[in-house]
Amino acid sequence: MCGIVGYTGPREAGPILIEGLKRLEYRGYDSAGIALVDEAGGLFVEKRAGKLANLQTALLDRTPHAAIGLAHTRWATHGRPNDLNAHPHVDCTGEITVIHNGIIENFRELRDALEERGHRLASETDTEALAHLIEDAYAGDIAEATRIALRQAEGAYALAVMHRAEPDRLVGARMNVPLVVGIGDGETFLASDVAAILAHTDRVIFLEEGDLADLRPSGVSISGIDGVPRERVVSTVAWSLEAAEKGGYEHFMAKEIDEQPDALRAAITGRVSRDGRIRVTELDGLATHLATIDRVELIACGSAHYAGLVGATALQEWTGLPARATVGSEFRYAPPPLDERTLVIAVSQSGETADTIAATRLARERGCRVVAVTNTVGSAITREADAVLFLQAGPEIAVAASKTFTTQVTTLVILAAAIAKLRGALEAGAELELGLALRALPDAARRTLDNAADSAALARRYVNSRGFMFVGRGLTYPAALEGALKLKEVSYVHAEGYAAGELKHGPISLLDAEVPLVAVATRSSVYDKLISNVMEGRARDARVIAVATEGDPQVERFADDVCWVPDTHEALSPVLAVIPLQLFAYHMAVARGTDVDQPRNLAKSVTVE
Repeated sequence: MCGIVGYTGPREAGPILIEGLKRLEYRGYDSAGIALVDEAGGLFVEKRAGKLANLQTALLDRTPHAAIGLAHTRWATHGRPNDLNAHPHVDCTGEITVIHNGIIENFRELRDALEERGHRLASETDTEALAHLIEDAYAGDIAEATRIALRQAEGAYALAVMHRAEPDRLVGARMNVPLVVGIGDGETFLASDVAAILAHTDRVIFLEEGDLADLRPSGVSISGIDGVPRERVVSTVAWSLEAAEKGGYEHFMAKEIDEQPDALRAAITGRVSRDGRIRVTELDGLATHLATIDRVELIACGSAHYAGLVGATALQEWTGLPARATVGSEFRYAPPPLDERTLVIAVSQSGETADTIAATRLARERGCRVVAVTNTVGSAITREADAVLFLQAGPEIAVAASKTFTTQVTTLVILAAAIAKLRGALEAGAELELGLALRALPDAARRTLDNAADSAALARRYVNSRGFMFVGRGLTYPAALEGALKLKEVSYVHAEGYAAGELKHGPISLLDAEVPLVAVATRSSVYDKLISNVMEGRARDARVIAVATEGDPQVERFADDVCWVPDTHEALSPVLAVIPLQLFAYHMAVARGTDVDQPRNLAKSVTVE
């Protein structure tokens, strides 16, 4: 949630900041704002509710010449989305400006104390309190004033601070929310995400918890909020700016759906040999410990949770261990027994999901070893883990997950097989069967995309439906959940995902000619049971859209429309089954005229609880 970008150097700051915001708008688009210190030393601030275009319109012919500035795109938490609550926020003197991502949990207490001391706070936000705390502490050194202020704040933050009297200096600080420093030639950058600054530098520092970065054009120094210097590694970003561009596609979501064969190939590379042998070197340091565990807990949110359901099923079947997937936001409030014999697998595409990280920290406190599955190098979750499996999916800009979901499922299946193999529970024949299916998966995904060439026409046929019911059984159930979520997210059409056997226990009352049933009916051990459940819906006049395995002789007898996918290993069936559902949701959104890449009320990564 929320995007931060800052710049100090010899160039015009305004265009650099606006360009950075464009690349961060997927993080939040309730409002946007910019602050610049102009050539005369004055502080220029402009902010507007709504999308970035509103700010750009307000800035036409008004942006001052400036070599330093910061900017923000917001996903609202405290205070409704309007001009007043938009960032940046300034102090009483009008000399200090602050932008912030996260939540200051004790902001009410801080605001009350500030107002008692005579400060005038204009907005409803928690962020504004930080500007005034820094004002109180300021004595000529903006970095030290920020340190003093942050010692009084409780909660999560990524912060950018600027004082007009120090016109070449930016301060950034991080606690539980991502923040990246970019190192250029005689210039430095601050951003929530590498994508915002990759046009200018590929050399970055991923700030860690409690870091405070003091940026000048000549370089950056990093300390804790206690002032003690900290050493951080400068990393080189491996992916190109072009990877974060639309590349001729109308929407990022369409591009990222189409990139799935390559993303799957990257996720498999180095983990599955040509002859189908599975080896996950990331687990080498945990091999001895994995032989002693007696339970596995998977923690994730949203699409990652649905991927976790697949991982838990595979782990339980192949290892014989109890394995459970739990949403991160619930895990801490009803935790299972946790100890050193419990393995925790934390799944987050951003690596910054607040609910998942909080649950992971609880597990670590209770002695659990943690394996993280994420797409983001340098993210917070990687520092909480004993081992990390990166998805290798490349940047995903659209808010709705597509290639990160399918690579999460694939990576978790590989992880489950690797753990079973380390424990001596995976027979050689079963490993070979799965490994060869994994090697074939990227090409199968490409064929699935080719099969779905008429998905736009399919979406138009159903565009006026009142709602949708998605069903699956066994390993197709998570695919049904994810298909329903995609449709809700991007088209704003109501959709429910259910285990097919539950239809008769209530949801079937919703089915009629205006509420189609979408059945994930690929080849599986429970295929016949699923068909029986689908027939119950068809008997209520519901039209049926089926996702089915190529060559299925039965499906066209009960389905009005069929989306065909290649045959694959049952554990991998959700990967292929979800692709036509992603395309259906995408084309439904296009037909309805919604904002595909930036659905209302959503943000790509949720960094607050």
